Amino acid sequence: MPGPLEGKVALVAGATRGAGRGIAVELGAAGATVYVTGRSTRAQRSEYDRPETVEDTADLVTAAGGRGIAVPTDHLEPSAVRALVDRIDDEQGRLDVLVNDIWGGEHLFAWDTPVWEHDLDNGLRILRLAVETHAITSHHALPLLLRRPGGLVVEMTDGTAEYNRDTYRVSFFYDLAKSSVLRMAFALGHELGPRGATALALTPGWLRSEIMLDQFGVREDNWRDALERVPHFAISETPRYVGRAVAALTADPEVARWNGQSLSSGGLAPVYGFTDLDGSRPDAWRYLVEVQDVGKPADVSGYR
Repeated sequence: MPGPLEGKVALVAGATRGAGRGIAVELGAAGATVYVTGRSTRAQRSEYDRPETVEDTADLVTAAGGRGIAVPTDHLEPSAVRALVDRIDDEQGRLDVLVNDIWGGEHLFAWDTPVWEHDLDNGLRILRLAVETHAITSHHALPLLLRRPGGLVVEMTDGTAEYNRDTYRVSFFYDLAKSSVLRMAFALGHELGPRGATALALTPGWLRSEIMLDQFGVREDNWRDALERVPHFAISETPRYVGRAVAALTADPEVARWNGQSLSSGGLAPVYGFTDLDGSRPDAWRYLVEVQDVGKPADVSGYR
């Protein structure tokens, strides 16, 4: 049986690993054709020097039931992004979903380090990778997305607008980068809404990405072993959870109701009826506010 997104074309920019990979796979599972981009390829790794590649993501999309197409792309290079969009236009003649998930700053930010002590080059690189890439990609991709009514732009970030408004996030540069993406979605909502498309910001919760699992010395199949050291990690979620959020948004004929808003995987799960891979519905941002940030002991009862 065809999936609910059969015939839809998506671009997941920054799909090598983490949330981007989870989103690409779930869009594929719903039947979409998904172009996946990133800088880590089987031929050459990015500065992350990790084993995940954009080709692997494309294979996972196809295995899930969609059609995955890997296009290695540096989204800081406008000519490369223009060539990517031209290829999508030539091959598909349409673009229904743009997911801006480019990040690349994992090794560049320093926790609780004021701006005058933070490495300046690293800080400015964070802003280029997290903000400039999204702007370049939207600039080149949106004319194709707007060719048909009903297009969707998902700006991926860390934290809801409400949470980030009241909470200092990691450091000056990290805070600025993630808050800027929230504002991008708000601005794009004003520009796209009258033209028949929708833009929104979306955040996962505490993500069990490949990098996070490695940091805690666990795998997806034994991630709970990390709870003795980091008890609040019990609220964490797989990348596929936020992927299911994007798939549900894409399939929603009334997705325009979310235009310009800030959303989360945990907040959308009860609205659309999806779960994480284990059947739970972790609501990380509510948990952070009501449990972790106020110093209560870890207890996810009622939160997943």
